[in-house]
Amino acid sequence: MAGPRADVELDFKPVDNPSPRTLKPQQIQQYNELGYVHPFQVFNEAEVERNRAYLEYLLAQMKTHSDGRDSYALNCYQGRCEGIYDVARDPRILDLVEDIVGPNIVCWATHYFVKQPYDPKAVAWHQDASYWPITPARTVTVWLAIDDSSAENSAMQVIPRTHNLGHIDWKKTKRDAVLDQEIDLKSEWDEPVSLELEAGQISLHADMIVHGSEPNRSAKRRAGLTLRYCPPEVRPIDPSWAVESIICRGEDPHGHWADTPRPCGNNLSLGDKPKAIGGN
Repeated sequence: MAGPRADVELDFKPVDNPSPRTLKPQQIQQYNELGYVHPFQVFNEAEVERNRAYLEYLLAQMKTHSDGRDSYALNCYQGRCEGIYDVARDPRILDLVEDIVGPNIVCWATHYFVKQPYDPKAVAWHQDASYWPITPARTVTVWLAIDDSSAENSAMQVIPRTHNLGHIDWKKTKRDAVLDQEIDLKSEWDEPVSLELEAGQISLHADMIVHGSEPNRSAKRRAGLTLRYCPPEVRPIDPSWAVESIICRGEDPHGHWADTPRPCGNNLSLGDKPKAIGGN
């Protein structure tokens, strides 16, 4: 079993926002108590089709590189792909995130999770922050449904209240899985909750909550885009993890993060891409 990193502060700090502008006070309370809140309708039907077509375009473009990347490889391209950049800066998303992280908002990572029909890969139970060399653990993940996400096609599941348990030891998974960490569930924990979403909706979850997803045993694809947001006082221990960050709102008075300008076009070359990071 693996213990916590010595250089990362892994705990959950409750949101202290008595006057949220977009979220309801009860939703802030749920985020603090359960570690997640959903669903929120962000994109309309026409935008849903645009988001889906854009993902199809990126997947097709990635294949032209003929370098063996699979449907999980669209990872941390927010500084190189104009469409991902624009979603990360969408004010409707940022309004919700601001009520959790505050007026200064950094998007430091994004990742498409595309479970193809009958995809055998699971995402084993894990805590996102356990993967990341950034400290302290104050990231909120937005999970944007590109396709409808249901129990049938392997929606993300969370274990409520586990975000308040600190770092939980993990082992190397033996499953056919997207990620390599796996946490053994305990009988005293809450039952898993499926965060089912319609295309165009989002959920928000804390980086310390235990979550994962099963293989997609259906004929329906399940694609989602994760967007990782934090306040600028969070700092990357490994500077390469700040390379493609975006100051989405406010400022970074600490200078921890890059403020990547909007890219022109879509660059999917590997180049000096940062290493892969955890997900859902």
